[in-house]
Amino acid sequence: MIAGLSGTIADLGADHAVIDVHGVAYLVHASSRTLGRLAVGQPARLRIETQLRAEAITLFGFADPAEQAWFRLLTGVQGVGGRLALALLSALAPPDLAAAIAREDRAMLARAPGVGPRLAARLITELRGKAPEGLAAAPAPAAPATGPAREAAAALEALGFRPAEAARAVAEAEGEAGADAATELLVRLALRRATR
Repeated sequence: MIAGLSGTIADLGADHAVIDVHGVAYLVHASSRTLGRLAVGQPARLRIETQLRAEAITLFGFADPAEQAWFRLLTGVQGVGGRLALALLSALAPPDLAAAIAREDRAMLARAPGVGPRLAARLITELRGKAPEGLAAAPAPAAPATGPAREAAAALEALGFRPAEAARAVAEAEGEAGADAATELLVRLALRRATR
């Protein structure tokens, strides 16, 4: 099995890189996040996951150990192959993936092409509580009890935000505007942050 490759990037595609290792070129599939760190003609070192099938040997590369750990978890879920795991890792950074699973946020998981409601539910069921060591989602901030922040969080929830998402967005808005900010300002800032 190939565990890693060090060489020069010979070519980059939408979903792969070609790494020249002492005259041997390896085609390595990778997430957009990993590919974004690579440049043609530059040296690179990637961690590799090798998939052996009767018709092909496929290499998947990772610049980040967290991505590799999540790739292993994702491909252990029925119906998730290497390409779909990379699509998930391209759509969601590892901390966001951990957060989506912890909060049972199917819509967030469905941002990845090829992930529908059923697969999102299966990912949540099978991966809940299994985030790689040190990569669990940070706990959501508690909703404020009273005042403009509570009113802003309630307004966001009325617009369809989950309580944890609303509390987090309002906490960030309050950090920007100050603890004495009016409800309207907090809602406006929270919505702006949520739509970035």
